[in-house]
Amino acid sequence: MAATDAVSTKDHVDEMLPAPRLAALGLQHVLVMYAGAVAVPLIVGRALGLQPQDVAFLISADLFACGVATLIQAWGLPGVGIRLPVMMGVTFASVTPMIAIGKTGDLGITGVFGAVIAAGVFGLVISPLVSRMLRFFPPVVTGTIILVIGVSLMRVGIQWAAGGPAFITAMIEGKLRLIDNPNPNYGAPGGLAIAGFVLLVVLGITRFARGFLQNVAVLAGIVIGCLVAGAFGMMNFDAVGRAGWFALVTPFHFGAPKFEIFSIVTMCLVMIVVMIESTGMFLALGEMTGRKVDQASLTKGLRADGLGTIIGGVFNTFPYTSFSQNVGLVGVTGVRSRFVAVAGGVILLAMGLIPKLGALVEAVPQAVLGGAGIVMFGMVAATGARILAGVDFKGNRNNLYIVAVSVGFGMIPLVAPNFFKQLPHGLHPLLESGILLAAVAAVVLNLFFNGAGRADERAAIEAASHAEA
Repeated sequence: MAATDAVSTKDHVDEMLPAPRLAALGLQHVLVMYAGAVAVPLIVGRALGLQPQDVAFLISADLFACGVATLIQAWGLPGVGIRLPVMMGVTFASVTPMIAIGKTGDLGITGVFGAVIAAGVFGLVISPLVSRMLRFFPPVVTGTIILVIGVSLMRVGIQWAAGGPAFITAMIEGKLRLIDNPNPNYGAPGGLAIAGFVLLVVLGITRFARGFLQNVAVLAGIVIGCLVAGAFGMMNFDAVGRAGWFALVTPFHFGAPKFEIFSIVTMCLVMIVVMIESTGMFLALGEMTGRKVDQASLTKGLRADGLGTIIGGVFNTFPYTSFSQNVGLVGVTGVRSRFVAVAGGVILLAMGLIPKLGALVEAVPQAVLGGAGIVMFGMVAATGARILAGVDFKGNRNNLYIVAVSVGFGMIPLVAPNFFKQLPHGLHPLLESGILLAAVAAVVLNLFFNGAGRADERAAIEAASHAEA
């Protein structure tokens, strides 16, 4: 029976679906991640004072590199790529350090790319070392991290539902700060109604539909939401008309990269954050797909983060990590095939080379994405809660303290963004990630209360969960 289950699981993850279905499911993943994918090049480009055409090139380069990194991670290369339904995108943990590097002396944008390339090499080298930490991630740690990931993402979905972030990032007096969003439609009743409508559509299709339509419930909700938003004049296609049909993405478009030691050290710290966060994402996907993430597969996944980051620096963009938004989509659809992510990677490549496609996706109102996002991101948190349900809290009350304190640490950047503002600026890449804070706290507290020998507990619970399935 166990052998049959193993084969079934393998078939689900490695299943090659029909091309039309793959295209629809891949597009669904792209729509979910697009806003986050283009936000970093937009913020960094404007903060460094680049010309509009250069910012537009950064966005195209980012989409292109997103596609390449996704293909490496999901399709896989020899010794590289976790081969799970992972979509790759630029990490937001890199925004503040990159702007600081770009404004240091004469480094500029090429100094950023030099630091990114070096950080990618660093990630490749240390990926086997990071993967050896897997034994420090028993269910009480894994479930807590995934729960924090989901709760942190809910902020994104809620802000989308209101029409965009309540604040925007801008450079003021040489520092990255939050200022009031100039969008007068933020929180407008019409946008909230659209978000609520999309949420109901997604839930309705999930409840009553079957087969393929149920699998693309999020995509169907977004399309129907766009039609309703368009009928009320909430969609603007001017950018589609202005966008070109083809844009070649060339390596080192802005010149040869510059390598400066302090910038490299800063980005290597960011890379550590990326790898810890990716570990949490991979473990979440392993739970959702039923494929165990062991040390060997984790090493391959982290190597893909490093290689993707090197490719990002070469093609004029930034550090890459697995996008947590798309982890929730796997939970909603129940589609575990990694080739769905491969299809999404191909679509991202096309969007990077054909700006009109990117502009068309960009026209989707954020309120529409918000309605779907609340479902998807909640699924990530629910996965964490499901893992914690298998943890022994009655016989080992110490586990309660591990979860309670770790969740509290994870919420610090979420509820108090300026909590660490008085600490040295170089520590901010580490302290501004709630996922990293929760992960470190959970690992340390588990070692304190339970010791390092809890791998047997993890194996027992995993065996029990597979037996129930």
